[in-house]
Amino acid sequence: MQLHDLKPSPGAHRKARRVGRGTGSGRGKTSGRGQKGQNARSEGFRLGFEGGQMPFSQRIPKLPGFKNPFKKVYSVVNISKLSRFAEGAKVDAQTLLEEGLVHDGEEIKILGTGRLKRRLTVEAHAFSASARDAIEKAGGSVTVLGEPRKIGAKRTAAKAPKPLPAPEPPKQAASAAKPARAKSAPPPASVEEVTPPDEA
Repeated sequence: MQLHDLKPSPGAHRKARRVGRGTGSGRGKTSGRGQKGQNARSEGFRLGFEGGQMPFSQRIPKLPGFKNPFKKVYSVVNISKLSRFAEGAKVDAQTLLEEGLVHDGEEIKILGTGRLKRRLTVEAHAFSASARDAIEKAGGSVTVLGEPRKIGAKRTAAKAPKPLPAPEPPKQAASAAKPARAKSAPPPASVEEVTPPDEA
C-alpha cells in the first residue's frame, strides 16, 4: 500500500452546506431558516434559555458549601479489625491490603472503635487519639507513615504567641526629676539719700 492508496472512511468528509447562494441551490433566500422569528436571527437562543419559563438550572436545589480539592481521603480501619492478626505481628499497609481492609493507593487511618487485646506493631498514615491509646495499652506500638506536615513561615509567625509589651519604667517623683532651684538672696534694702543741711 502506498500513500496515494489511502482514503478516508465513507462519510468522514462531507461537503459544507452552502446557504444563501440563490434559489437554484435549494437553500437560497431565507437559507432554511423560514421567515422572521427568533430562529431566523443570527443570535438564536442563548445557552439554557427555555422560552421564558424558569430554567432547569435555577429550579434545582443547590447544595451548601463547596468541594475542597485538597481534602484527604483515608481508608479507615477500626482496631476491632486488627484482632485477626497474630500476637506480636507487624501490621503495615501491605498486610492490610492483602486482608482486603484498605483500598490500594489510599492513605490509611486507624480509628479506635472496638477492643484490641493483642500486642501489635501498627504502621499507618494517621491515628485517632483513642486508637493510639488502645494499641499502646495493649503493649503494641504505632508508627506514623509519611512526612510530617510542614507549616509555612507565615502560618508559623501567625500562630506564634505575641510577645508581651515591655514594662514601662516607673515614673520618678516630680521633685526628684527636676533639680531644686537655688534660692536667690533678697535684694538689699534701698538706702534713702540724706541731704546734708545747708551750711550757714
